[in-house]
Amino acid sequence: MNGATVPNSSTTFFDTLFVDQPVMAILRGFGPARTVALCERAWDAGIGVVEVPVQSPDALPSLHAAIAAGRDRDRPVGAGTVVSPELVHTVYEAGAVFTVAPGYDPEVAAECSRLGLAHLPGVATSSEIGQALRTGHTWLKAFPASELGTGWLRAQRGPFPAVRFVATGGVDADNAGDFLSAGARVVAVGSALQDSRQLDLLGRLLQR
Repeated sequence: MNGATVPNSSTTFFDTLFVDQPVMAILRGFGPARTVALCERAWDAGIGVVEVPVQSPDALPSLHAAIAAGRDRDRPVGAGTVVSPELVHTVYEAGAVFTVAPGYDPEVAAECSRLGLAHLPGVATSSEIGQALRTGHTWLKAFPASELGTGWLRAQRGPFPAVRFVATGGVDADNAGDFLSAGARVVAVGSALQDSRQLDLLGRLLQR
């Protein structure tokens, strides 16, 4: 098995989005003003890709605020924790340019494809990787990365050389380099951003 597949449009999108961008900021649980302030700090630090999770309706104002700020700076903002076709429509109408999910849901992936919205599904097993690849998703979120570990990434790259992993979950400035060295193309940092030093430290990864 070599993981061969015919990539879908999400592959082209993420290939372009993550060029020279090994870090993505996940801004979860912040109000609109704080979300925009962190977006600005991320962008100023050289972290050009931001995801705002929408696990509950009260997160939608923060997504809207981030998208508006991104338009002003020509920066892409995606929506995370998109777990239903209905939510796909909500974030699409809000102006999100990509979606992220904790797992692989064929209905969510299909609805994103129908709308022309790039989708980054989560995986934690070989079976999930294979399922996602069969629908052309070569960019996959390895979640939860800290529990899977760097050895998991190295092991999966053997049978699935076409996959580009975005390591997510428990990643911070201290271990981000380890995940990148293990083969992750991108590290996504979320809860660690509660520490105001993290964005600046992560920005240094871009200078390597």
